[in-house]
Amino acid sequence: MPVQNDDTGRRLAASIAAHTSWANTTDRSGRTAPARRALEEKFLAEAGGDPKRAEHLRRAYFQRLALKSAQSRRRAREAIAAAQAAEAELEAAGGGAA
Repeated sequence: MPVQNDDTGRRLAASIAAHTSWANTTDRSGRTAPARRALEEKFLAEAGGDPKRAEHLRRAYFQRLALKSAQSRRRAREAIAAAQAAEAELEAAGGGAA
């Protein structure tokens, strides 16, 4: 099956490949263990070897991710609401598609 050269085609092909790869992975935890270990080692190194400080760095990191996610979801909701309001205004003005 030929792959499309546009962004949508590339995204779909990458998604299919990722799902196929994970479907063929029997030990999911083992596959991601090196990345998890490297992240924990990064926090420990940043904390100068202090496990308590490393734990706080890890928690702060994941809280920052949660904050960015919440901000992104809020912006998306606002964009959808603005688009819906614009569509309603167009329809009220008689400019809606037939």
